[in-house]
Amino acid sequence: MPDEVIEVRTTVASRDDADRLARDVVAARLAACSQVTGPVTSRYWWKGTLERAEEWQCHFKTTRTRWPDVARFLREHHPYELPEIVMLPLAGSEAYLDWVRGEVVEESRGRGV
Repeated sequence: MPDEVIEVRTTVASRDDADRLARDVVAARLAACSQVTGPVTSRYWWKGTLERAEEWQCHFKTTRTRWPDVARFLREHHPYELPEIVMLPLAGSEAYLDWVRGEVVEESRGRGV
């Protein structure tokens, strides 16, 4: 059975940070592609205060096998103290899902940046 294709999402405070993460995750071959959307308005509780922020969303298409590596990369390079890093399973066109699987380089095949 082929590796499941997933989407990993995170948010950041600036377009520059979003573009940097989107570029670097794909350049490292941890994801086949990335999209940046925004700005979006976020509301959340942080340290006892209801906050409002303008943020940019990053979406990464990758495989479940690479999920731990993508999450680790984002934690290490994310500007937030506690970043949102979530994973969602994807279903869709088999041709597209096969393309994602083919572009994500498994750890044993090495990575480029």
